[in-house]
Amino acid sequence: MTAQDKPLFLRALAGEDTPYAPVWFMRQAGRFLPEYRALKERHSFWALARTPELAAEVTMQPVRRLGVDAAILFQDIMTPLPPMGIDIDFTPGPVIADPIRSMAQVDALRVPEADEIAPFVGEAIRLIRRECPVPLIGFGGAPLTLATYLVEGKGAKDYSELRVFLRTQPEAAHALLDKLTEVSIRYLRAQVEAGAQAIQLFDSWAGLHDAATWSTFAAPYNQRVLDAITVPRIYLAVGASHLLPMFGNVRCEAFSVDWRTPLQQVRTFAGTRALQGNLDPAVLCAPFSIVEPEVRRVLADGRGGAHVFNLGHGMLPSADPDTVRRVVELVHGTPRYADR
Repeated sequence: MTAQDKPLFLRALAGEDTPYAPVWFMRQAGRFLPEYRALKERHSFWALARTPELAAEVTMQPVRRLGVDAAILFQDIMTPLPPMGIDIDFTPGPVIADPIRSMAQVDALRVPEADEIAPFVGEAIRLIRRECPVPLIGFGGAPLTLATYLVEGKGAKDYSELRVFLRTQPEAAHALLDKLTEVSIRYLRAQVEAGAQAIQLFDSWAGLHDAATWSTFAAPYNQRVLDAITVPRIYLAVGASHLLPMFGNVRCEAFSVDWRTPLQQVRTFAGTRALQGNLDPAVLCAPFSIVEPEVRRVLADGRGGAHVFNLGHGMLPSADPDTVRRVVELVHGTPRYADR
């Protein structure tokens, strides 16, 4: 395969300043699509995620409808955790039956072998690759993000239980993060072996922490995971503009940027690495007369290096699928440079 034969999305992740930006959307597989909602009426979330045929179908729905340049596996960041001995329910967000608050609980957690973690994910990936015309992205949660849910027990405004845990039980915190890192490595390697062509690591709660806390409890574990991956790696840290000076040391191919941080600000340390983002998801709920100039603004901000157009976070349920499709057409129809 020549460089020009490689899919545009993978060319951008390789650092190529492509003629137009490839485009996909976080949470494109799911709740804003009527065909997904129809499936959800008949199946629980876990049934959709754990049944390979259903997970493959949900993954492919936005590819068929929207014409995006990449698919992202339909799963949840909590998927690899039940084999560790963790009881998770969704109501609708993740709820942990027995939150981790002690070293004894950490010691009791298993580190399962790769083939035990989520074999249905590998089968879904193989099904998707048989019919998907665009690259497939796998993903996982960063160790500290997974720990955030495990310690807090459920969604919270400021995740104070986790922040207290890091300070009062640092030894237990590091032991928990070490186990989560090993499980994440095994899980993501299995995705790659099954056929995932890129991996996105979601450091969703990086923004909760000051620089010293992130450097101690996030950065080394994130890098262990990223270093174990042999396909292009995308790193997303949400609400973490105060950590930007430290991200230049993260070894990855692309940074996914949330909507609160200008892309050009990230360019200053990204070098030749790709940037992904960063339209505010709320924009897609507005009339197209409002959407179009915002899309063009993001595209202009992404110039000067490789850029993958995306949202700054996940798709909102109230987004209009027709508007999203028009955004894809607009991105595809907008040359990044006048002389190309």
